Amino acid sequence: MREKVEAALNVIRPSLRADGGDVELIDVSDGIVTVRLTGACGGCPMATMTLRNGVERTLKDQIPEVKEVVAA
Repeated sequence: MREKVEAALNVIRPSLRADGGDVELIDVSDGIVTVRLTGACGGCPMATMTLRNGVERTLKDQIPEVKEVVAA
């Protein structure tokens, strides 16, 4: 499942990088994906929205086994 998550994150990365940020996969366990927003995304006031509306939604759409995405 980790490989599927990495592949889905690669779809999201260009948008994050365009704003000076990125996403790092920390762990995948029991359907819970732990990520860290880095660069400009790490300190952005909109980081929570990016995590929920961007990262989590994309991962859940592409990988039904994903239950939740949490920030490290």
